[in-house]
Amino acid sequence: MFNENSICVKVWFTAVATGTYMYEQVPNLFNLREEVGKKLEQMGFPTE
Repeated sequence: MFNENSICVKVWFTAVATGTYMYEQVPNLFNLREEVGKKLEQMGFPTE
């Protein structure tokens, strides 16, 4: 459902990358958390 270009993925990626939210707080909605995790790992951010 979501991909790396989805606005929800971009918003949650930015929120986690800037420290506003933690990765664990990304909603487990369809594949949203998975896509955000992929993007974070690509940019060198930890997901654990």
